[in-house]
Amino acid sequence: MNKEKEARRKWGMAAGFMAYILWGILPFYWKAVGKVAPLSVLSYRVVWSFVFMLVILLIGGKWSQFMAEVKEVVSNHRRLLAIVAASLLVTTNWFIFIFSVSSGKVIDASLGYYMNPLVNVVLATLFLKERLGRGELIACLLAALGVVLLAIQSGVVPWASIAMAVTFSLYGLIKKVAAVSSMTGLTLETAIIAPFAFIYLVFFSSEGFMSFDLKLNLLLIGAGIVTAIPLFLFAEATKNISYILVGFLQYIAPTLMLIAAVFQFKETFAVPQLLAFGLIWLGVLIFTASNILLLRKNKQRTGLAKNDI
Repeated sequence: MNKEKEARRKWGMAAGFMAYILWGILPFYWKAVGKVAPLSVLSYRVVWSFVFMLVILLIGGKWSQFMAEVKEVVSNHRRLLAIVAASLLVTTNWFIFIFSVSSGKVIDASLGYYMNPLVNVVLATLFLKERLGRGELIACLLAALGVVLLAIQSGVVPWASIAMAVTFSLYGLIKKVAAVSSMTGLTLETAIIAPFAFIYLVFFSSEGFMSFDLKLNLLLIGAGIVTAIPLFLFAEATKNISYILVGFLQYIAPTLMLIAAVFQFKETFAVPQLLAFGLIWLGVLIFTASNILLLRKNKQRTGLAKNDI
């Protein structure tokens, strides 16, 4: 049993690393399709994600299980509304991310994902009535101060970064409440938006549906694959390793994005931005450390309780 548990932990670690590394290098993918308008890229991403999910369900023999879960969701109006809301939120998040990358603002995308776990804490406090610890409160205040400094030095509030963090955090919150399997959830979410995306591409897009050269068409088809695979890996990670460890791995993606933005895409990263990001990094460090200490305290309490028994 211990060997099996260890094997699952190692697989969970590997899956988590792969998921966040893939998310971290996604800006390179969206840069490669930069000739296509952001709204069209989003539409192709949704359509081909849906097609890819259907293929996976059929090949994997999960179709009957998927249909059974769909019937449960449709019969429960609250869960159905939750799935619709999740679909709108994740689609909005995807568009902001694609638009930020295509506009040469990968740093904004990186900032959004650095802020994401701290926004999770705020939402958990407001909606799930979870208690906000002292370390988490300090971390959130430092991150907020970092965002304010960015707004002051640039003269513009980083709305894109804030919107990315908030939409993805709300998406995660809804997914937690809706209690739908990751495969069914992703398929339904893309199914809701796919018809609108397809109509836009065929009838309203000035570029025409799949009217590019072979290489670009293949990249647009692949957008569905690079969307679905990291989500599968993320689901595997969350099932097999602790949430604290998932939190550690979470910072791989924005760190890779920031490195790419500065060294590959040559975006400006001056001293004021470094100071603002420094406050956010300090908040992230305090947030992570406070969660590790809490986990250790809980383990000690569990151990003491077992000894008392």
